[in-house]
Amino acid sequence: MKIAYLSTFYPFRGGIAQFNASLFRALEKENQMKAFTFSRQYPEFLFPGKTQMVQEKDNAYKIDAIQTLDSANPFTYFSTAKKINEFGADILLMKYWMPYFAPSLGTVCARVKAKKIVIIDNAIPHEKHFYDVPLSKYFLNRCDGFVVMSDSVKNDLLSLKPDAKYILHAHPFYNHFGDKLNPEEAKKKLNIPINQKVILFFGFIRAYKGLDILLEAFKNAGSEYTLLIAGEPYEDFSKYQPAVDELKKQGKNIIDIVRYIDDHEVATLFSAADVAALSYKSATQSGIASIAMHFETPMIVTNVGGLPEEVENGKTGMVVEKPDALLFWNAIEQYFKNNLKESFQKQIALTKAERSWEKLAQRVVDFSKTL
Repeated sequence: MKIAYLSTFYPFRGGIAQFNASLFRALEKENQMKAFTFSRQYPEFLFPGKTQMVQEKDNAYKIDAIQTLDSANPFTYFSTAKKINEFGADILLMKYWMPYFAPSLGTVCARVKAKKIVIIDNAIPHEKHFYDVPLSKYFLNRCDGFVVMSDSVKNDLLSLKPDAKYILHAHPFYNHFGDKLNPEEAKKKLNIPINQKVILFFGFIRAYKGLDILLEAFKNAGSEYTLLIAGEPYEDFSKYQPAVDELKKQGKNIIDIVRYIDDHEVATLFSAADVAALSYKSATQSGIASIAMHFETPMIVTNVGGLPEEVENGKTGMVVEKPDALLFWNAIEQYFKNNLKESFQKQIALTKAERSWEKLAQRVVDFSKTL
């Protein structure tokens, strides 16, 4: 089967590019693939991070993609559709995560002859605007089928397009960051004493991810705890800096690596962590959860969006009833008090086979035959 995959690929960096590359590699084992990506993904003034592009020191997942779609140039919408049609694709596969891309992707869809399948991260974004619904409907109504990875996203999709044909498949575990390290070795690399109880907050720092909740919770920490914050701010970090400074002043152990985290650093961070903290205020599904599961790092998550679907409460992690600092800290204390890490890790290891990229690839192909 010929599959055109239009989304973020190398030389762009970040979690979406990593997802696409992983799925592309799984699909190409049984299909004829061609990757299409952006010549310009966002205008610079709309991009919240430091750079959209792979840097020299990045351990990038390279896919040979045609850079053709400029999200801000309508002329490229038509030329991109033409290139996909010339490839003779049976399926046009895309990823959708924010309404900004609805005009470009929707216009391409309207002019491509293949079956259009889209993997939806967010049908409705976390930071809402008045134009989100009409833009998303414009795009969704031009697609034939949808892949969702949580009930939360499924419900958002059906609220916008009640007749949507979809499949629900859990987010595969990321496996391109390498193998987990010995925890003692990982802690040593980060200059963390071996006996410290390490709590990891990882990923792009945005308001909905609840770093403020975790910092508030960490006020209760004793000297045996270390909070490891690792990620690039997608907002002004100065709103968190006073809390970080005050906690350090009180003698709390905090390591803040506030920048883009290169791929080669990920294994060290997750291997050093005893638990990953996802203190989110809202969520759909989380790529961070997929990374944690790959490294068999148990998680404590809030009961929002699709996060509870990522964790078997009391088996592979813990679910906190709501985004509340005291409740979150109580869960952290119970986790360490009851020595749950080892038993949770054993259960996580058992789930890995069901969350492969090959399984998702096969489901996408099988789904296309029903459209």
